[in-house]
Amino acid sequence: MGRALIIGAGGVAGVVIHKCCQNPEIFEEICIASRTKEKCDYFKQKLDGGKTKITTAKVDADNVSELVALIRDYKPDIVINVALPYQDLTIMDACLETKTHYLDTANYEPLDTAKFEYKWQWAYREKFEKAGITAVLGCGFDPGVTGVFSAYAQKHYFDEIHEIDILDANAGDHGYPFATNFNPEINIREVTAKGSYWENGKWVETEPMEIKRVYDFPEIGERDMYLLHHEEIESLALNIKGIKRIRFFMTFSQNYLTHLKCLENVGMTSIEPIEFDGKKIVPLQFLKAVLPDPASLGPRTKGKTNIGCIFRGIKDGKEKTYYVYNVCDHEECYKEVGSQAISYTTGVPAMIGAMMVLCGKWNKPGVYNVEEFDPDPFMDALGKFGLPWKEDFNPKLVD
Repeated sequence: MGRALIIGAGGVAGVVIHKCCQNPEIFEEICIASRTKEKCDYFKQKLDGGKTKITTAKVDADNVSELVALIRDYKPDIVINVALPYQDLTIMDACLETKTHYLDTANYEPLDTAKFEYKWQWAYREKFEKAGITAVLGCGFDPGVTGVFSAYAQKHYFDEIHEIDILDANAGDHGYPFATNFNPEINIREVTAKGSYWENGKWVETEPMEIKRVYDFPEIGERDMYLLHHEEIESLALNIKGIKRIRFFMTFSQNYLTHLKCLENVGMTSIEPIEFDGKKIVPLQFLKAVLPDPASLGPRTKGKTNIGCIFRGIKDGKEKTYYVYNVCDHEECYKEVGSQAISYTTGVPAMIGAMMVLCGKWNKPGVYNVEEFDPDPFMDALGKFGLPWKEDFNPKLVD
């Protein structure tokens, strides 16, 4: 069917690579590219010999000319960006110059500002449309599958959706006093930023961790969860008909929050450069360097994740509720692809989204969030490739 250039060689990239190799009818060839080629070669050595042909390359994803040269040399049908969010725009620029389809799992984020929004990438809409290529934004789980869930609910169960609560629970235990399950820099910036939710056509801002709820998650049990700002709220507010309120909640243990507060109090979560020993360093980047690599957590992590959406709205003039979610087991993920469930739940949807583009089901020129496409073929693929979903038509609601 086609060939994909996968940029990145971390935990999520590892899952994408494994899943592409499990789907050789679609991904006949893949090239794994990263600043550190040895990481790419590791995956090639591990997975070579199957039906998918694997090559590797060294590339600096901050350098548009390097990216363009690689894309022109390899001639991929799609670029799957699982590098850092800071690099989204350079990779999009390279895709524009070479007229190559693009997909990522996280919105662009400037290095010097803790922002989670789509405006920089949405500005590319007309350029991608004129170039005749597709860009799919935020095709991980949240954002990603949560948007597909929303489109699916809108298509099949509601005339109007009035409220969406996105719930992200991780009941995994890795045994460390403190570690993050994905890129520490991104994770800590997200958690320490002010919270916000969408209500009646505008953003309502909250202090970090100000709003707490307790929810009894299927297969996990009761967990403390906190309201955060999350980028998919921004796109869902535009694309879901009749919406009045969207909130995003994520679970955190008291142990995690205590450690985080201590680090914040001593300035280690700051993104403002400081002078140290004659050099400029960013405290958060230094903290990332001393924390465990999320890719190393796989063999240590036990327990499950539960991520899903609760919808309230109207169908045929009557009030309706609907909850759709996925439960993923950390240990099962590690057995299959050598990663924990956080990377797995992000990497599988990225592969499926790329498959949707290559198959022509999600192929239309422009820049799109996932909820703007037909959700049905994506939902069908989720179960096939390891993320089966469950439904509840009478869920407990979040107050």
